[in-house]
Amino acid sequence: MIGIQEYIKKKQNIILELKNSQNDSISLNKKTSNLFRSRDNSSNKIDVKDFNNVISIDVHSLVAEVEGMCTYETLVDECLKFNLMPAVVPELKTITIGGAATGIGIESSSFKFGFVHETILEMEVLLSDGSVVLCDDKNNKDLFFGFPNSYGTFGYALKIKVKLIPVKKFVRLNHIKYSDPKKFFSDLNKFCLQYRNDNLVDFIDCVVFNENEMYITLASFVDEASFISDYKFMNIYYKSIQKKDVDYLTALDYIWRWDYDWFWCSKHFLVQNKFFRLLLGKFMLKSSKYWKIMFFNRKYKLTEKFEKVFGKKFFSESVVQDVEIPVNNAAKFLDFFNKEIGIKPVWVCPAMKYSKKTNYSLYQTDSNVLYINFGFWDVVKTKEQFQIGYFNKKIESMVKKLHGKKSLYSDSFYDEEEFWGLYNKKTYFKLKKKYDSLGKLKTLYQKCVLRK
Repeated sequence: MIGIQEYIKKKQNIILELKNSQNDSISLNKKTSNLFRSRDNSSNKIDVKDFNNVISIDVHSLVAEVEGMCTYETLVDECLKFNLMPAVVPELKTITIGGAATGIGIESSSFKFGFVHETILEMEVLLSDGSVVLCDDKNNKDLFFGFPNSYGTFGYALKIKVKLIPVKKFVRLNHIKYSDPKKFFSDLNKFCLQYRNDNLVDFIDCVVFNENEMYITLASFVDEASFISDYKFMNIYYKSIQKKDVDYLTALDYIWRWDYDWFWCSKHFLVQNKFFRLLLGKFMLKSSKYWKIMFFNRKYKLTEKFEKVFGKKFFSESVVQDVEIPVNNAAKFLDFFNKEIGIKPVWVCPAMKYSKKTNYSLYQTDSNVLYINFGFWDVVKTKEQFQIGYFNKKIESMVKKLHGKKSLYSDSFYDEEEFWGLYNKKTYFKLKKKYDSLGKLKTLYQKCVLRK
């Protein structure tokens, strides 16, 4: 931890840099990114890479004060020293608190605490004119409640206060198998409403392996464990769900259970092969390594070069998305997805608004409805040529039809009129005019769809 005075010094320097800048457009320069869409690197960069520390942890108020580029891995490590953790911790170690605050973050405690932004208590936001504004539910509250899903198009969070919760040493997991989607979602809704306001269950998430094999995982903090599983090396967490009715993990290993194999996407990096896992596992099994390989491949277009040399055997489209669907429509979405997209497995995570009194203007959800997050990250392959965006557009259309929401961290294919019809154009541009009056930052549509 660095303390508030060091943060203030860095803040003063970044303010001076921005105020002295004569550039017409700016963007953030940072060490980590969890975006699956390409980024335009032509903008003038404001360097905030060093805003990556924990400032303080208040064990009495259960609040952590952190810099915006601080990763959840860094924050979790500090919090666990005090037997605490953030109320919602996104599944990958490389995700930053600022990124989750301005984007949409979710995890298995979201059925109790909502999305990540609902666990944010206060922010200091750097605006494009060089000023820094404090925002919470009383100060600049329009920005505070409009910041989630703005993706850095109003400003950048330099300092954030995060809600914490107590933890115990271990987590007990119960994996419950289903073969009927309707029963699966009905029980998931029942469990979430039943355990939302008590301490019997702390976490709920699910995996759909195929249309006839689904699992709900109910997980709870416990003081003792009869055994402890380890998925950091030769064993793979998601495969254990099909083999064990009951499992135990340390609190730390539970928090990062998905990071080691990037859910199941590590198969694309060959480390689910036992030989390569034994050879490379200790070094490779972490999301930060997978990101570096992906970045290298994207930068040097290795996949395209490989296809030119060896020939293209099939056509494929990357389908990397997280969508939220009201629970009453979740079975319909899964049926569509199985028939039209076919990616397997699929992560399923329930989320419900923490407080009925709050309204996050750019990512509005019904406070009386449980939403089901479907996370799917793979490519759809076919022998027939198609226009890129074909499968993603199908998903976007179905999400709209079922009154759902789509996160914008990956590729989107909306036309501009449809996009603003879904993401509250009137409120967005009112905030844009107020907090980016110089127009130095891109609009949400430019950044998330056009990627200009």
